[in-house]
Amino acid sequence: MAFRVVGLLIRQELSSLGGKSTTRMISTGAVRSARILQESPNAYMNKTLLDRFHKLKYDPKYVQATYVWIDGTGENVRLKDRVLDYIPKKPEEVPNWQYDGSSTYQALGGNSDIKLVPRALYKDPFKPGPNDLIVLCDTYQPDGKPTESNKRALMQDAYNKSKDYEPWFGIEQEYTFLDIDGRPLGWPTAGFPGPQGPYYCATGAQNVVGRDIAEAHALACLYAGVDFAGTNAEVMPAQWEFQVGPNLGMKCADDIWIARYLLWRIAEDYGVVVTFDPKPMEGNWNGAGGHCNFSTKQMRAENGIEAIKAAIEKLSKQHAKHIKAYDPRGGKDNERRLVGRLETSSIDKFSWGVADRSTSVRIPRGVADANKGYLEDRRPSSNCDPYSVCHAILETCLVE
Repeated sequence: MAFRVVGLLIRQELSSLGGKSTTRMISTGAVRSARILQESPNAYMNKTLLDRFHKLKYDPKYVQATYVWIDGTGENVRLKDRVLDYIPKKPEEVPNWQYDGSSTYQALGGNSDIKLVPRALYKDPFKPGPNDLIVLCDTYQPDGKPTESNKRALMQDAYNKSKDYEPWFGIEQEYTFLDIDGRPLGWPTAGFPGPQGPYYCATGAQNVVGRDIAEAHALACLYAGVDFAGTNAEVMPAQWEFQVGPNLGMKCADDIWIARYLLWRIAEDYGVVVTFDPKPMEGNWNGAGGHCNFSTKQMRAENGIEAIKAAIEKLSKQHAKHIKAYDPRGGKDNERRLVGRLETSSIDKFSWGVADRSTSVRIPRGVADANKGYLEDRRPSSNCDPYSVCHAILETCLVE
């Protein structure tokens, strides 16, 4: 691969410049620069060969349906394809299916069939047919109960109880590109890039890694039907963010899972790894979050700031409950991220403020000025289950 990042300015040189260095990821000859994707098999496959097969015409009544579901980890997805001989218009028209849950951390081998129930349909940017679909599913045990990782069923129940409030959600999803060896993409093989500062919303080959993937992802999301709101390079080099929503009810959480799936698939073609780990690099590097924006019709109405403050008061009394719901390990992942610095609050203490990114919950400056709008819960980790996050917010602010 032609692209090579030219690595690292040695820390002694940075300190001698008094923290005012204009050099970013550029290294001296003393540190060997990264050799990008040397060990990534997907990066060396000829992606154009598939084009000849995509050009083949087949009977348009056939639809390739890719069933996508969350596995037992609560943070990864699995998928398999099925050919339908009709064009479904809504999820209820797609047949239920099943899979081997013993291979996805969701069942034992003796009784391992897990049921897939279609919940949302998206256009498939990876398949050539104009009617080919991605089918987002949730999962059920043989006795009909939701699997442990099926948080969608919980959110659906909470939404059904609170839909008169017209709750909207928007999620800011941060993530990091890795090389196949687990090193952040473009980082030197020894040492580190220059300190944070020049990478956020940046331009230039010395500051930005992986823009092609981020922009391809935006196009795929828009094609698929994800309510994609935008993207930007983040504070740590090789870290990015995209935004989804705001949407009423279930739509935003559904869209986040499909957007993650699309990102994993696109990065797969490039031979790049995507991680949603909330603290992929220890030390003085920003972690990655899944900030959740929330509002109700009362919050969006005139003088809605009072409804926003009332919701924050309720959230303040359930801090421990929310920390447990905001990452797939009951708060253990966020222990590495929510350390009270690097634009995070403390995991042990609830806080809120206006335009303050070091708080648990932030009221954006524009909301405070307009006296209405929404709140931003900054505590969810980047690998959170958005269904779990939205369920907790609905329960605390509206149901209970």
